[in-house]
Amino acid sequence: MDEWKMKIGELALQKGIINDPNWLEKLDDSMPVWAVLEMLLGLMEKLETNYSSYD
Repeated sequence: MDEWKMKIGELALQKGIINDPNWLEKLDDSMPVWAVLEMLLGLMEKLETNYSSYD
């Protein structure tokens, strides 16, 4: 596996974009749609703000 792919996978794991270290062994494989959606939903949840307006 290419080193640059491993770096991307390790960074995604550290940042919580992927939550299973087994994905690092499958970086050249195709991802099922459910896995891509789960990853994007988790990322969206992290990016959503959790504050209320003062107005």
